[in-house]
Amino acid sequence: MVVASPTPIGSEKIRSVGVPVIDLSRKRSHVSELVVKACEDYGFFKVINHGVPDETISRMEAEGQNFFARPASEKQRAGPPNPLGYGCRNIGFNGDTGEVEYLLLHTNPLSISQRSRTFCKDPMRFCCVVNDYIEAVQGLACEILDLLAEGLRLHDRKALTNGRFLSVRHRAMANSYKARMSMIYFGAPPLHARISPLPEMVTPINPCLYRPFTWSEYKKAAYSLRLGDARLDLFRSCPAEDDQ
Repeated sequence: MVVASPTPIGSEKIRSVGVPVIDLSRKRSHVSELVVKACEDYGFFKVINHGVPDETISRMEAEGQNFFARPASEKQRAGPPNPLGYGCRNIGFNGDTGEVEYLLLHTNPLSISQRSRTFCKDPMRFCCVVNDYIEAVQGLACEILDLLAEGLRLHDRKALTNGRFLSVRHRAMANSYKARMSMIYFGAPPLHARISPLPEMVTPINPCLYRPFTWSEYKKAAYSLRLGDARLDLFRSCPAEDDQ
């Protein structure tokens, strides 16, 4: 989720749980080092002064609030999810923690246009707002990848680190008193893209941990395990020590 600016209370909460906060307006060489350090130690970080316009964020929030405030019958026109589209499900171990609604869209403008016609009274406006937001956060994602590459002293924009960077389980704390809305951007390569550790990340001391695989193969593995944590283990070059 991209937010316009951190509030003092929000920033204090972030610091209290130890999540790294990186100011992208600082000296670039220092920022790239901080990004690499956060990926190695935490696998997660928050950026501020990211350059995404406040208006782009507020317009996207308004469209999201407008959609989810509609009657269920209207929202269901955008579903069922396959996996794109509108969906709604209970959360928690017993399905009693709360309810999560989502509208999953492809970043392709044509796909957004086609989907918006099923539920929008003004699909053109919706498309413009969503496409502007995607363009902005896509640029931010590419900028962070560039910083990662620079911090690793790579000569291209690849960031496949052979286990050097951590990956954390997605977790969100539910609020018992009010709803929360997030706009999530998933950046990914083409389905046919072949993924393997970079040569710079493989050494005799740090041998190759994963066999090459395509993004399509990874997605299928993720869905087959219901997005479980062990999906990357399916592509290990040899069994993990914990499994031996």
